[in-house]
Formats: sequence, C-alpha cells, structure tokens
Amino acid sequence: MRAVTDRLPHPLRSDALDNRERILDAARALFSTEGMDVPMREVARRAGVGPATLYRRFPTKQLLVAEAFADQLDACRAIVDEGCADPDPRRGLCLVIERICELHARDRGFTEAFLSAYPGVKDVAAGREYTVKAVAGLAQRAKETGHLRSDFVLDDLILVLMANKGIHAASADEQVKASRRFAALAIQALEACPRHASLPPAAHLTSAPPHGRPR
Repeated sequence: MRAVTDRLPHPLRSDALDNRERILDAARALFSTEGMDVPMREVARRAGVGPATLYRRFPTKQLLVAEAFADQLDACRAIVDEGCADPDPRRGLCLVIERICELHARDRGFTEAFLSAYPGVKDVAAGREYTVKAVAGLAQRAKETGHLRSDFVLDDLILVLMANKGIHAASADEQVKASRRFAALAIQALEACPRHASLPPAAHLTSAPPHGRPR
C-alpha cells in the first residue's frame, strides 16, 4: 500500500493531513452505501469539515473519487498480475474472479466507479482497461487449454461483477461470504467441463428456513 504522503505534491501539516484522511474516509463510506451521486457537501458534512476545506484538498469530485479508491485500484492490479503469472490459466482465472469479486463486495462504491468508469477519473478508467486486457489474455490461455468454455466473452466477466454488486447482506462478513459462494458458482458456469467442486459456505440472505422447509 502506498503511503499517503507518497501521493501528495508536498507535505501537509498534521491538522491538514487529519482533515484529508477524514474526507477520504467519509467519501469511501458514502460512496459504498449511497453510490457515486453523493453530493460533495454531504461528504464534507460527514467528514466534519467545511465545504471550503473539502474543495481546497479536492477541487473536483473526480479527484476525490480517484484518491478514495487508489488503494483498491492497486489491489485490483495486484490480483490480476498474480492470476496472469500463474502457469495454470484456469487456476489463475479462478483466482482473479474470486478475489476481484471479494474486493468489490467489500466496497460497493469502488464497484460502481469501476463498472461505470466514472467520468473524468483517469485512474479508474485506466485500472478498468488494464484489468480487462489482462483477463482477456488469461481467458484466451484458458480456452486454449480446454478449461474455459469456448463461447466466453469479456462481457461475461462484467456480468459477473454486475451480479456480484447486487448481493445485499446484513453485515460485511455475510456480504463477503455470499460473494465467495457466488464466485464459485460463476466459475463453474464458465468452465468448459464443470468440476462441480464443493461450494464455499452459504451466507444468510433471507428469512427462509434451511433447505426451503416450511416453518
């Protein structure tokens, strides 16, 4: 993870640095729960700073979005690089799908920014492009070894992420748990010859009794 000061043009006073971190924490929380349309003034209110302080640190919402998700973009790139480096393309593709789904499950705001390539945020757009290109090469290798279904297209990966975004659970832990199970189901659907391996534990998402039995 990059140090905060590595991303700053010059050192900030401790109070200014505290304000900056409060703004970023508030932005991440609001983007995660409310989506990308949260007004800048609401971010300032949640952070406990005035609008002038917010705009002094982040003159545009695009800059705020890019900085708020800098660590997630780094993590996404690291996941893709690890998957592509695996000599077994099937295993590498599974790793990418599983971990990216989990990363997105932990931060819904990042998912929205990533999927929409939020306007004007070059870092997010570049991260999406890098991920798509890398997965394209990994998928082609998996096809050539007969592990990935021949009709797979990159839009299928976007569909998986869009569906993963729709998971809603009562807690962050249950959200991640559900995402892991969903990723396992998606991987089986994309395999040329599904192995039907055991799925991760199911998350508690509904009030229905186990196995659909009546109460």
